[in-house]
Amino acid sequence: MMHFDSLQGWLTWQESLHPLTIDLGLERAAQVFRALNPDGVKPPTITVAGTNGKGSCIAYLEAIYRAQGYRVGAYTSPHILKYNERIKIDGKPVSDELICEAFSRIESVRGDISLSYFEFGTLAALDIFRRSNLDIQLLEVGLGGRLDAVNIVNPDVALITSICIDHIDWLGETREAIGREKAGIFRAVTPAIVGDPEPPASLMQVAADKQARLYCLGKDFGYKKQASGWDWFAGDRQLNRLPEPGLKGEHQFRNASSVILAIAEMAETLPVSEASIRQGLEKVQLAGRFQLINDEIPVLLDVGHNPQAVRTLVDYVTEAFPGRRIHAVFSMMKDKDIAGVIEIMHPVVFDWFFAPLANPRAAMEPLMREIFAQSSASNVFFGFNGFSDAFAAAKNRSQESDLLLVFGSFFLVSDCLAEFEKR
Repeated sequence: MMHFDSLQGWLTWQESLHPLTIDLGLERAAQVFRALNPDGVKPPTITVAGTNGKGSCIAYLEAIYRAQGYRVGAYTSPHILKYNERIKIDGKPVSDELICEAFSRIESVRGDISLSYFEFGTLAALDIFRRSNLDIQLLEVGLGGRLDAVNIVNPDVALITSICIDHIDWLGETREAIGREKAGIFRAVTPAIVGDPEPPASLMQVAADKQARLYCLGKDFGYKKQASGWDWFAGDRQLNRLPEPGLKGEHQFRNASSVILAIAEMAETLPVSEASIRQGLEKVQLAGRFQLINDEIPVLLDVGHNPQAVRTLVDYVTEAFPGRRIHAVFSMMKDKDIAGVIEIMHPVVFDWFFAPLANPRAAMEPLMREIFAQSSASNVFFGFNGFSDAFAAAKNRSQESDLLLVFGSFFLVSDCLAEFEKR
């Protein structure tokens, strides 16, 4: 049985442990979870899956429930600066010590069952939350839904934000295949909320087969923007003149609408006032989602790394920064649709600076040169030895009226925020 005194020791060991970084299938994690938690008791649970918007939905839920005074646990991934960000209680990352204790408990019951890095983290979060006297736990699905370790817990409400093509190696190459995987978080007679305006037929089919209580955006609930604020409605339930969501972009109205319905569906167990909904919508914060740093030249950060997320980013910069020259510091993982992302972005980007990442999954310079050569983008700069170098070059070519845009990967945004923290 392994034991480490530091969180970093545990994480380094976990990374080396399991032959597959992603090993989909619930049986192993479920078995360890039963050993950790034989009575099966859990806090009320909302599970959130989807291609984009998961982090935003968890952030709204967390902000609204905390505004109401509830004790909230939130599990998300990946982290941006520190692993602890993945497991938060009342808005604060838990301590190294708490996570190490959870890892020790998992290790003491695991026997010869092999677990991936992600499964260790998920089990630790669930174990910490179970012992922390929470009013509610919010769980973000890492990948897909059906076979993701988070799905060992039966949610009281399941929410799917959006469905588009990402992670094709694991989830399939079509929205139909991906929709089927995401819908794996649905349960019988349990509210299943879908914030994608055009859900694939496969998702509707799984909901029907499971006899989930399905609510679809645009059909069973929706929103309407007004001159001041916006209105939310679901059947005869409505809220009027709500403040604009604190996270920016049109898609945030869809995310916020889905969240308000989830809260309404949980109201018998956890009542929430309209005042708390308003406060949460306004106060919500999330690193790396259209995050603006007001420096001499403003810096906009976004973790968008698939075509749907990047279309949203284009709409946002066009609306929020009209007429500005945009200098993009850019990097992506090699298994993503890099060419698709560049095609969508290039009409709004003045010049590009490729920032190589120290990550085995990241696209390296030769691959990036090849993809850019075949794209419509021009003014592309290479030859930098990391984020700082690329960012300095982009800043050098900028004027005060321009915008520096750092986007394309969680790891890149992490490098950028780490640099600003050092200052």
